[in-house]
Amino acid sequence: MTLVDDDAHVREAMENLLCSVGIDTVSFASAREVVEAILPDRPGCFVLDVRMPGLSGLDLQDHLLKEGNNTPIIFLTAHGDIAMSVEAMKAGALDFLTKPVRDQTFLDAVSRAINADVARRAAVASSRKQIMLYNGLTMREKQVFRFVVEGSLNKQIGFELGISEVTVKLHRSNMMKKMQVTTFNQLYNAWQALPPHIRESGE
Repeated sequence: MTLVDDDAHVREAMENLLCSVGIDTVSFASAREVVEAILPDRPGCFVLDVRMPGLSGLDLQDHLLKEGNNTPIIFLTAHGDIAMSVEAMKAGALDFLTKPVRDQTFLDAVSRAINADVARRAAVASSRKQIMLYNGLTMREKQVFRFVVEGSLNKQIGFELGISEVTVKLHRSNMMKKMQVTTFNQLYNAWQALPPHIRESGE
């Protein structure tokens, strides 16, 4: 995980606490250092102080979002207020903790954030795989895919597409093989893993 705090004593204490439970930590004294750094690509989270010289924690949160970095963020500050907390949470922060914070409260927040990032990364990987498989379908197979997940029967699909029920069955079989599924539930999950713009357009 990535810890950003301009207080060296806080960084050291948090690093030691996280290390004691086996969480590897990369720490920085300023938001600018994070912007200029090459961060490890692994499940984790950011723990950011709000008020720091130069870029604030909220500024860094905004920068990360604009860069497409959706790693979960926890704010830890001695100078927070309700307005800051609302702003941070609206922008997607998982927690807004006030110093001093109990060790277990902090570790629980970090654990939740890391687990959330593991789930997020798994969802992204699944979506990429489904997009790749979906792009391997013919246009007709994509049409059949949509009708099937909407609950249409083969006869209804054939009527809508102007093809025979036998042809629908053939397209359906080929489509499911290409999507690497054998059941309707698996097919529906594959459909849900596709980005909204693909599900809405059907292209």
